[in-house]
Amino acid sequence: MQKIKIGVINVSDRASKGIYEDIPGKAVVSTMNEYLISEWEPVYAVIPDEQDQIAAKLMEMADDEKCCLIVTTGGTGPAVRDVTPEATEQVCEKMMPGFGELMRAESLKFVPTAILSRQTAGIRGNSLIVNLPGKPKAIRECLDAVFPAIPYCIDLIDGPFLEVNEEVIKIFRPKADKSK
Repeated sequence: MQKIKIGVINVSDRASKGIYEDIPGKAVVSTMNEYLISEWEPVYAVIPDEQDQIAAKLMEMADDEKCCLIVTTGGTGPAVRDVTPEATEQVCEKMMPGFGELMRAESLKFVPTAILSRQTAGIRGNSLIVNLPGKPKAIRECLDAVFPAIPYCIDLIDGPFLEVNEEVIKIFRPKADKSK
């Protein structure tokens, strides 16, 4: 059986140049290792805040690498170089605004500046793309909030069946309608 592929992209000018360590991307991998009992492998990248490079990497991970889930970190703020949501919207067939709404609501419990975040999510083919903030603490808070819906979303777009450690994260899948 082939391992499930999950894309992890840290969007950061400084990390892509080696000026500082890629802590956000490693935080995503660590969290997925805690959540998932399914065998999986990361498809990993650290790239600069350049919309064309972000879009190209998202398309590569979705179309060529066949990642069922692609998680980006960084580039979701209001700064001029923050263009991750624009790249995501550029490559997705369907946007999933509920993800961003929930992540901002969760982050507002901790910082009033959460309203400045532009996290979003969307579908490209059989891939769910989720944009997270760049701070490891916020990454975990946001993933804890939205991940309960991610396995079912991946089911709905004909992705692989993700199994999780229910002691770490509780997910929701509707029970089959037995009346049919």
